[in-house]
Amino acid sequence: MTTKERSIIANPALAAEGHLKIDWVDAHMPVLNRIKEQFVKEQPFKGLKVSISLHLEAKTAYLAKVIQAGGAEVTITGSNPLSTQDDVCAALVEDGITVYAKYKPSPEEYKSFLIKALETEPDLIIDDGCELVTLLHTERPDLLKTIRGGAEETTTGIIRLKALEKEGSLKIPMIAVNDAYCKYLFDNRYGTGQSVFDSINRTTNLVVAGKTVVVVGYGWCGKGVAMRAKGLGANVIVTEVDAIKGVEAYMDGFAIMPMAEAAKRGDLFVTVTGNKSVIRGEHYEVMKDGALLANAGHFDVEVNKPELLAQSVSKRTVRNNIEEYKLKDGRKLYLLAEGRLVNLGAGDGHPAEIMDMTFALQAMSLKYVNEQYKAIGNRVLTVPYELDEQVARFKLESLGTSVDTLSEEQKAYLQSWQ
Repeated sequence: MTTKERSIIANPALAAEGHLKIDWVDAHMPVLNRIKEQFVKEQPFKGLKVSISLHLEAKTAYLAKVIQAGGAEVTITGSNPLSTQDDVCAALVEDGITVYAKYKPSPEEYKSFLIKALETEPDLIIDDGCELVTLLHTERPDLLKTIRGGAEETTTGIIRLKALEKEGSLKIPMIAVNDAYCKYLFDNRYGTGQSVFDSINRTTNLVVAGKTVVVVGYGWCGKGVAMRAKGLGANVIVTEVDAIKGVEAYMDGFAIMPMAEAAKRGDLFVTVTGNKSVIRGEHYEVMKDGALLANAGHFDVEVNKPELLAQSVSKRTVRNNIEEYKLKDGRKLYLLAEGRLVNLGAGDGHPAEIMDMTFALQAMSLKYVNEQYKAIGNRVLTVPYELDEQVARFKLESLGTSVDTLSEEQKAYLQSWQ
């Protein structure tokens, strides 16, 4: 059976548009291109099957093609119902990659696509939000037998993986790509910061300058969102549960306060915590008329939608990706992208140059876990520093620059206690 016969996508006729998108990111991902050249020569995945669950847009598609170039038989599915781009799916199928994905599948279809990606009996996986791993450890443990290990993309997924590892239930080695320096310093901070406001601005067509933006969570993603909001002229409030991060936000020049107080002041709220119900019923009760609610965490649980609906007398879509909730006292709150990842549900995600580094880490980590899975064991491993640094060096080379190298004398000095 061919990839076209196996795949389930929305519209094969969209392939030409998808190829144009992939060609564009190809031209702006020099680090991944460098790794692709290596993979073509070395064939690190020859004879292996790789299943991927990521936000299925052009940059992800190019990662899949790089892994395919390394000899793998690749199957891919989406990691969010709103971020899959149907034209990109069609292009990948034409390129010999099996795709189980389409924009806005039903919850049942979405889950079935994840399972189909696992039923190919992959040797390696790339996961986002720990969805593949969760299915493997709950509903389909029979499919664990072929899997050597994999790599996890995001904060939410690593929280779940570490919980699995802590209770001794993790059955495969997983590399925490999100915890690599070249991931969180650049993707989480600069990528999230820019893509969140790219998406909010194009979706709402409203100004940011002068508004009060409440950033919920001050991890690396929150830092990026707050920085970009400030750069666009907003007054920024940060809410946190970690006192150290609260002090950090304060020292960075932002107001810090509990959500109960921030809820009264915000014009635009952006959640980036990886937790659930960080905006909920008691907060809706005191929000301004016209407040905008956006989430940039992996799952659509940070803004509590059931409680918002329960407090509303009506709900309607007023613009693409904007739902208006009219509360019982007449105030209106606006939820963007159904409370899902706003930068992918209502946009194209992070810039290509940023994802170039992240997906380079994914490709190199997958190669590493394939070579070292027996030695790693069933645990969560941070990306080895040498891989992290290599990606940074490739990035600097692509920019036409480099960093210094320590002399042997300097190395000896740094390693001596005398």
